[in-house]
Amino acid sequence: ATTRAIGRISPIVIIIILVLIFFGGKIFGGGGGSDQAINPTPFTPSQQDTTPSPNTTPSSNTTPSSNTTPSSNTSGFSGSSLLSALTGVNGSVSNGWSSEGGGNNTGSLDTTTVTGARAKYTNIVGGGRDKVTIMVYMCGTDLESKSGMATNDLQEMLNAKLSDNINIILYTGGCRQWRNNVMSNSVNQVYLIDSNGLKRIVDDAGSPSMVSASTLSDFISFCAKNFPADRFEFIFWDHGGGSITGYGYDEKNPRSGSMTLDAINSAFKTADVKFDFIGFDTCLMATLENAQMLTAYADYFIGSEETEPGVGWYYTNWLTEFAKNTSAPTLDIGKKIIDDFVTVCNQQCRGQLTTLSMVDLAELEATVPTAFRNFATSTAQMLQNNQFTQVSNARSGAREFASSNKLDQVDLINLAENLGTKESIALANALRSAIKYNRTSSNMTNAYGLSIYFPYKKLSTVSTAVSTYNAIGVDSEYTRVIQQFASMGYSGQAVSGGAASPLSSLLGGSSLPSSGAASSDDIMNILSGLLGGNTYGVSGMTGSNSSFLSSFLDAGRAAPFLEENRFDTSQLVWGQNGNSYTISMTEDNWSLVHDLELSVFVDDGTGFIDLGLDNVFDFTDDGQLIGDFDGSWLAIDSQPVAYYHISTVYDGDLYSITGRVPVLLNGSRADLIIVFDNDNPYGYIAGARFDYRDGETDTVAKSLAELTEGDTIEFLCDYYSYNGEYLDSYKLGEQMEYYDGMEISNVYLPKPESARATYRFVDIYCQEYWTPVIPG
Repeated sequence: ATTRAIGRISPIVIIIILVLIFFGGKIFGGGGGSDQAINPTPFTPSQQDTTPSPNTTPSSNTTPSSNTTPSSNTSGFSGSSLLSALTGVNGSVSNGWSSEGGGNNTGSLDTTTVTGARAKYTNIVGGGRDKVTIMVYMCGTDLESKSGMATNDLQEMLNAKLSDNINIILYTGGCRQWRNNVMSNSVNQVYLIDSNGLKRIVDDAGSPSMVSASTLSDFISFCAKNFPADRFEFIFWDHGGGSITGYGYDEKNPRSGSMTLDAINSAFKTADVKFDFIGFDTCLMATLENAQMLTAYADYFIGSEETEPGVGWYYTNWLTEFAKNTSAPTLDIGKKIIDDFVTVCNQQCRGQLTTLSMVDLAELEATVPTAFRNFATSTAQMLQNNQFTQVSNARSGAREFASSNKLDQVDLINLAENLGTKESIALANALRSAIKYNRTSSNMTNAYGLSIYFPYKKLSTVSTAVSTYNAIGVDSEYTRVIQQFASMGYSGQAVSGGAASPLSSLLGGSSLPSSGAASSDDIMNILSGLLGGNTYGVSGMTGSNSSFLSSFLDAGRAAPFLEENRFDTSQLVWGQNGNSYTISMTEDNWSLVHDLELSVFVDDGTGFIDLGLDNVFDFTDDGQLIGDFDGSWLAIDSQPVAYYHISTVYDGDLYSITGRVPVLLNGSRADLIIVFDNDNPYGYIAGARFDYRDGETDTVAKSLAELTEGDTIEFLCDYYSYNGEYLDSYKLGEQMEYYDGMEISNVYLPKPESARATYRFVDIYCQEYWTPVIPG
């Protein structure tokens, strides 16, 4: 039977293998699948077809068999040092890590203050007499032009009952087509929202890029001069990309990139205004780097660790409450913002991951820097002492955000507690105290309020991170840590042969890296080559973005570790085991595995269709991986689709599995968000998120709360030639129109014999390996 497992292999060695079997669909009998066979046609941007076709109804030539309900199966495993538990991806609460850090900090407001924290910049007058100016920097971008998200939030602001003591000043721009008849599509403008409604106060502010620091600083200065107040609040509205990418995507100035933390710092420094709170109604900006940078400009910081659902902040209630008492404590206002956000997201964005937190920047400034430096120093010492495996395990096991975007942002408290040193636990405690309020959706665990960049999946961004860190003053000890870690990760990938591909195995060859080191001399030669600028095919790495190696790679120290801690690819061999084929590996080899997923390709006669990666696997009682592929795959309305597992959260008996399906949504590239959970074991479409593949932006878009009846959907897949060359993204099957209740199921592929399944292993260096094709 097909198994949808809680599929992350934790490196912690325990006695029992816990295999949770979550079957994510229905098997369609008769071996038929669907009339909508896999027939890819080339797709390029010039070939986008935005004309809706007639409704595509699910084919009815197959009859569903009885529903297969999820079950759980605990298999015994004996031995002295044994394979780890299979638990939730990205650190479920039962991920095997011990914590001394004080438990969850979700849903409880902390009003305490610490001794030694600076006085707040904002002096609240009291008695409801405070004048408040709220600055909203609203770069509408494609969130507005495609989905009207900015207009929806503007309406929420207008629905608030404001008093004479509150002014909301809006700077609008960055959007090719506003979904209202007020904002200009050609120039940036400034608006006032007060007790009298909406009023334009600057008709034409030109068309400067909204990700320019000067545009931001000019707006702040304009507001402070023309709308003086006792309390200034600032809200960023748009895309977000976290610590390395920063804020914003200007649709009208797409080549201007994003506003990095360095640029944000420059803008606030130039404007020289102190804020009560600075908030980000964007994705991924609740990072320690951002918070530390903002301590010079604000008392509190509000942001999301994860990508935001498209409804964003709900403005009506908290603005109304603030207007009733403009002297209300900032903690109360922040709590209202966060509570409303999570509540509305739960109502309108079912299944989408949600986080929002509030940080006391005065306390953070007083308590965290020393703890952070000690944490960084001790972690650097671990790496120096060849404890890379422990650090890599902690990083792999930490809650990761926007994981499919490979931004390498993880929850810092979760990471610190995974490391388990006295210094990391002290940091976790300091962070918990400074994060005054934190809430998440029920399907999110181990998200405590602040994330941090820690390179693992995409080492090519390390140099950019170092540049940003140097500009905004991130502790040099932590800069050393990420470069040390990346040096060993880069070396491990190079020694293993660089970028690997499953495609050669699909034609009967080896899918393992082709140029890995065979001896200790080979390892030394490869490390010397790295120092000389040879990248050995490691994905994304060039001579220009790997300069940190010269300072942080000690070949003499690294070589023995790499030789001793190499994933043994010779063990990836299928053997006959009764009626099954299995792979049996040693415990030492399993201890180097971080991830395991099923990879399926279809040979269509001219090349290979990539159907994605799923967390589907099973083991024998004695710990052998079973080659289990029955020819079925995930489908939407009986059309097989490319599906990529993103994350699994397991909390006691509750689980939530999230994946994505690449599509053209009304002609624009996007990912459907698919969710399986206890209440919906067969899955549902929870929304969509626009996907950027042509260099438009490195930031991440808010997700659509829901699709609209009649939206056109064309499924996409990656397509490869027989020689392994990526050709393009191709359309998969026929165009459909979205309707509520589209069926997620498993169907047998039209020609199961043309499907080739392998398992992808990921090791401690984030190197990928594929098994030979599963026999049968």
